[in-house]
Amino acid sequence: MIILSLWMGLQHAVTAADSTVKITPDVVYGHKDGLAMTLDVFTPSENANGAGVIFIVSGGWYSQWSPPEKLHGMLKPLTDAGYTVFAVRHGSSPKYGIPDAVADVRRSVRFIRLNAKQFGISPNRLGVFGISAGGHLSLTLGTTGDDGRANDPDPINRVSDRVQAVAAFVAPTDLTIMVREAKDRLPAYDRFPALDLDLAAAKKLSPLLQVSADDAPTLLLAGAKDDLVPVSHSQNIKAAFEQTQVPNRLVEFPEAGHGLPPADMKQAIQEMLSWFNKHLAQPST
Repeated sequence: MIILSLWMGLQHAVTAADSTVKITPDVVYGHKDGLAMTLDVFTPSENANGAGVIFIVSGGWYSQWSPPEKLHGMLKPLTDAGYTVFAVRHGSSPKYGIPDAVADVRRSVRFIRLNAKQFGISPNRLGVFGISAGGHLSLTLGTTGDDGRANDPDPINRVSDRVQAVAAFVAPTDLTIMVREAKDRLPAYDRFPALDLDLAAAKKLSPLLQVSADDAPTLLLAGAKDDLVPVSHSQNIKAAFEQTQVPNRLVEFPEAGHGLPPADMKQAIQEMLSWFNKHLAQPST
């Protein structure tokens, strides 16, 4: 059920202390219902490039904690390339729904930007990526970012939640064909309580229907044989990006389903690194 296992085949065996990165676990970026919302920070010990990348820990809109030392195995290609990485957890299904998850990840971006100096990064060089539901949430940030609310009593909410680059792996882009009201809805979606949305909410939460010319440059990575999130999700939002002249790239893996096999995942990670290098690694002029 948790699609984060897509990357597990390429994990480095990093479970002990790793001198190449400083790990700051369980940084609190907000509270709700008496609970803390947390993220882990992975800071390169050398050659940091001043850019930050947010990893949305989400599969099926479930978000789970794991030891950050183990999680770093997934994120090591990014920290090795000089990126400071933030692993963000959101309020998890089934207790919390997609609107809650969106609100949480928005807040995490604002929090990171507000504290950019403390994290050693530029506030204007933030990327985001995720897998499956994490990809959906990444695309939501990329297509619906705002500049903050200047008069909000919470200083975090006064800060922008815009990101400068997105990489979305096997990501749903149109929730209107996944919710219960949808005609010809795939039976597999019954396994995901987060999709218990009405059609109006599904439209609002569908990145495909929110595309505009000011969206972040976006890399899409999809399996051509995906029978859970068909490749048409990525193809359709690519067409919308093209129409609005948003920089984008779609990489399709012809033999892959929802879980990219190791060779394809290795290529996908390199594509992501190249994308972030292009749009984040150099300081903005």
